[in-house]
Amino acid sequence: MSAFELSKTRLFEGVWEGVLTAVDENTEQPDLGVTHLDKPLGELRLKETGEPNQWSVRVPIPIELIGDGAQTFLIFDRDTGKTLDSFTIIAGDAVSDDIRAEVALLRAELDMVKRAFRRHCAETT
Repeated sequence: MSAFELSKTRLFEGVWEGVLTAVDENTEQPDLGVTHLDKPLGELRLKETGEPNQWSVRVPIPIELIGDGAQTFLIFDRDTGKTLDSFTIIAGDAVSDDIRAEVALLRAELDMVKRAFRRHCAETT
């Protein structure tokens, strides 16, 4: 078990944000790292939140890593090597095979059919 818990708060403007909490009291700020395809990314920002044993984490996503397919990033504790969290960005052609994209397409088509049906009902009455 890791000495830290990492919870995502949001992904906004190309930056993954989360809150890191130490399980044990009196824990020093950890040394975290981020990898993409087993290659380390340079930037990860830790900042104290004002709460004891808690830090905000910011991981800027390099624009050159965003492309077709699924891109997975791992956030880990450098001291123990344990993965604390991961996140995936899916874009391009891979999205068309994603079930969420299929559901969104079905919803859009259903809305179109509903509008056409309502228009037909209004015109025939």
